[in-house]
Amino acid sequence: MKTKYLNILVLAGCVFTIASCQKNLIEKEPLQNLKEDIVFDTTDSIGYYTEQFLNNIYTYVPNGYNRIDNNYLDAGSDDAIASGLNTSIESFTRSMLTANNNPDDAFSKNYAGIRLANIMLANIDKINLISSNAANKGYWKAEARFLRTLFYFELVKRFGGVPLIGDRVFSFTDDLNLPRNSYDECVNYIVSECDAVMPLLRKDPIDNTNLGRATQGAAMALKARMLLYAASPLYNTQNDLTKWTKAADAAKAIMDISSGKFALEGTYANAFLSRTSREVIFAFQAANSNTVEYINSPVGYLANNTVSQGRTSPTQELVDAFEMANGKAITDATSGYNENNPYVNRDPRFYQTIFHNGMTWLGRGVETFDGGRDRPGGVSTQTRTGYYARKFMGSNTSGTTYASVTHNFPIFRYAEVLLNYAEAKNEASGPDATVYAAVQAIRQRAGLNPFALAAGLTQAQMRDVIRHERRVEMAFEEQRFWDIRRWKIAEQVMNRPLTGIRITKNTSTGVLSYARVPVITAVFTVPKMYLYPIPYSEMVKNNRLQQNPGW
Repeated sequence: MKTKYLNILVLAGCVFTIASCQKNLIEKEPLQNLKEDIVFDTTDSIGYYTEQFLNNIYTYVPNGYNRIDNNYLDAGSDDAIASGLNTSIESFTRSMLTANNNPDDAFSKNYAGIRLANIMLANIDKINLISSNAANKGYWKAEARFLRTLFYFELVKRFGGVPLIGDRVFSFTDDLNLPRNSYDECVNYIVSECDAVMPLLRKDPIDNTNLGRATQGAAMALKARMLLYAASPLYNTQNDLTKWTKAADAAKAIMDISSGKFALEGTYANAFLSRTSREVIFAFQAANSNTVEYINSPVGYLANNTVSQGRTSPTQELVDAFEMANGKAITDATSGYNENNPYVNRDPRFYQTIFHNGMTWLGRGVETFDGGRDRPGGVSTQTRTGYYARKFMGSNTSGTTYASVTHNFPIFRYAEVLLNYAEAKNEASGPDATVYAAVQAIRQRAGLNPFALAAGLTQAQMRDVIRHERRVEMAFEEQRFWDIRRWKIAEQVMNRPLTGIRITKNTSTGVLSYARVPVITAVFTVPKMYLYPIPYSEMVKNNRLQQNPGW
């Protein structure tokens, strides 16, 4: 892949140190620590240092995958649990979160990204680019504003209203005791910034040279998601239908320009394995690797002298959500589901999402029956549910090593846009033909046959269908964790046992038997677990902050 951003956007949290024969200081100092007159140099006619400063801001973009103690965030929802015991992700499944201990505390990180964006915006006009590079200055400004807006969204979905600081770059002598803006003020700011920067960003589809850069589609997708969250029950307590209409319109605007820009991949897995997928609107760019495979594959596999870690155990609740290949729920007596052979003829997305007993991987069948190679028992980390997370991995059914493949965590993709539209439109005015079309497009791509939904669904029935599709289509993409909160159903789906499958193998006949078993009892404390607590360290520093309810 010929793209200069394959190298500059590859590692989250890294610090870019730029070499220069003229500025030895840049060889020794993290770029964001340098004085502005060195980075934003009036004699830097190609904007080299400015561009690298922007690249550093991109490293604050959410990087997904196993980012919390080597676990998916979904392991804090009803879709999965951590395979290891006493991991920090259990703070969410057991309501043990505190203002001093939050494994997903993104408060300081996102404000650090906002500060860097503001520094860049305050100084970028100092540079004088040669005519051939002049257009880049406008793009870089727009990208910095987009990233700043994305960081605010990451704060708002966790904490609710947060202090909006505008373009200000604070020094140590400034008064940093700022009150929180209201949730609606934050939403309005995010939406207005998306509208403002959208026409200033690069158009979609983006060329290979600039892969990873924020585009017009990224700004539109962020706006659509923000409006969808704002319309959802957690904040739209009076069910103001105009909020749902705004969310539907924002998603529909992306659909209306999608021709030649965005489309569902013909094959589901390609959306996660192709750096140039038209389905991916914006992603965290990473170098090709096999890290996802090593961290998540079943524990009995050895590749390149490294044992797989199997860190995430999908729940039986998620497994049961996948329909049969004929589009019928496994609870439907006419679906063909066989509880004694439960993994045949399922929704094709199931096989791209879940490792189940008997699936072929690296030339042998997965063994998650009791005593099997991938569930040997004892105290070692291994599946606690009878399943492992398969999604995002390359095809490794044969061979002895994991291929190094693209692992760009999708932040916005077109399938979500369709689901956002369907949800918002259904809530605003009911399940019309456009709602059916959006959902059926995803089901058709998935390979369900027939993919069509039953005619005449009520609004409530369509709501259930859409929520189901979001769950199976976007598993492990950090959607379910937030969806159950914004829908305000976490207190129902989490305050109960989360289950797995216990598979026993008859040593004489080889016949397998299956039993559903409880694994952990999840606890979701209302109201406090619907929002994160403002970190105690921030409350101490800023006496004008107000803590969230219940904390």
